[in-house]
Amino acid sequence: MARPRIKDVARHAGVSEKTVSNVINDYAHVSDRTRRVVREAIEHLGYRVNLAGRHLRKGRTGIIALVVPELDIPYFAELARHVIREAEERSLTVLIHQSGADRAHELAALAGFGSTFVDGIILSPLALTADDLRDRTGFPPTVLLGELLEEGADHVAIDNERAAREATRQLIGLGRRSILAVGGLDDSGLGTAQARTRGYRAALAEAGIAYDPAMLLPVGSFRMPDGARAVSRALREGPRPDALLCLNDQLALGALRALHEHGVPVPEEVAVIGFDDVEGGRFSVPTLSTVAPDKAAVAKVAVRLLQHRIEEAAAPDGAGSQAQAPQDLVVEHRLVLRESTEGRERG
Repeated sequence: MARPRIKDVARHAGVSEKTVSNVINDYAHVSDRTRRVVREAIEHLGYRVNLAGRHLRKGRTGIIALVVPELDIPYFAELARHVIREAEERSLTVLIHQSGADRAHELAALAGFGSTFVDGIILSPLALTADDLRDRTGFPPTVLLGELLEEGADHVAIDNERAAREATRQLIGLGRRSILAVGGLDDSGLGTAQARTRGYRAALAEAGIAYDPAMLLPVGSFRMPDGARAVSRALREGPRPDALLCLNDQLALGALRALHEHGVPVPEEVAVIGFDDVEGGRFSVPTLSTVAPDKAAVAKVAVRLLQHRIEEAAAPDGAGSQAQAPQDLVVEHRLVLRESTEGRERG
């Protein structure tokens, strides 16, 4: 059976093809009755919009890329689910690319993978520098996630420094004074780990607690084995901490395992807070206190901003001359307190 076309819908509904197109594109000036009749015809005939054709007529493919460091990190997997859902609401298809935190792969993503098959890119960079972002003439529209590397780039993130400060304040409020920052990086970099470390240091300073660089536990990567190894080493070699601020939940879950293996009760002797609110933290023993970014909001804001930039880029010459300046958009977060700090859930 031939696939129904827009003219078949128009004939069945008793309206023009232009009216059917107006309903499909949700134009406001169509009456409620006409809209209902056309949608009933679409449903009856099983008509499906040719999204590829629609996008190509606008000089676009309808495909955006989401580039993340590692898909098996739960935060990025959960974020990808939200991005896909938001893109579908806007009739966009998402191509997911794993960069491996490799600069060459991230640069290839910035350049649109050397092709024109993506209209725009949402990129979570770990290896890029500000210099890499400064001259992107001819590259696809791009929205960055995570920490802001370049003032002239569109960017969506939570306030990582403020979030870490709040989490550290919470630990201090529980009477903890010897707080290890697992994954902490004390340098002038603009990455997420550096921002969270600055927040940790600010909270210590507010409480009059002397900062000790030895309380930062660097890790090879932000995975559970790295958290477990770093905390095991700290328990063997140094004075025992009474709290851990882990810069993501994977490190925190590994830390919980190390504390268990060393016979350290949580939170009685050591309280633990992570970052990201991944699903595993709600099922660990004890359940994990964490900073919870609004991942759905991150996806919504990033996709909306990217679509706006794509439309600007596709505008006829001169039409985009009043393009909006690059935006640095902050999405809310909240502190979720569970058994690893308080023995109950709150937040």
